Amino acid sequence: MLAQLRVTPTCALSNRPRTRRSARSLTSRTQAVQTNAPMATEWLQRTIDLPAYKRGCHVITKKVYEALPELSQFEVGLANIFILHTSASLTINENASPDVPLDLNDALDRIAPEGNMYRHLDEGPDDMPAHVKSSLMGPSLTVPVSGGRFALGTWQGIYLNEHRNYGGSRRVTVTIQGTKRTDGRSYPSPGAR
Repeated sequence: MLAQLRVTPTCALSNRPRTRRSARSLTSRTQAVQTNAPMATEWLQRTIDLPAYKRGCHVITKKVYEALPELSQFEVGLANIFILHTSASLTINENASPDVPLDLNDALDRIAPEGNMYRHLDEGPDDMPAHVKSSLMGPSLTVPVSGGRFALGTWQGIYLNEHRNYGGSRRVTVTIQGTKRTDGRSYPSPGAR
């Protein structure tokens, strides 16, 4: 059960409840109403080993769900999804059209093309552009959790962006902080989008 909040506007100068005469107030105070429902925060952390993907953007939402069956026990919370690499990244984007990941990868290639214009070429011509793309896209996502699933939009999916030609397997750590159902049951399996 979520805690209920009661908002009582107050006069900024006097801290008295706001009336029509103090309509110029610039602040309001929020007071939490105490409930008897247990709301203990729980944590779950899991590192997921993903197979090697070819260069490009790949939807991994289903793989993340499959690796986190305990997610269905969480009523509300936040998930941090973090990739443990510097030449791959994560993003949330449209998962309905197969053109989106192709266009996204093409756009990233235009922003950070391969070539000898970089100093760091020790691991090949695709390595430094991969670091640039990873820095632009970022190593982590924060996703709300609601009703035992990620609170993603209708067309949203979690993407692994592989920026190397031969990147190898990748590891992603998911940390969930939230409250579990108080009745001990789980929500239905979220499936994959």
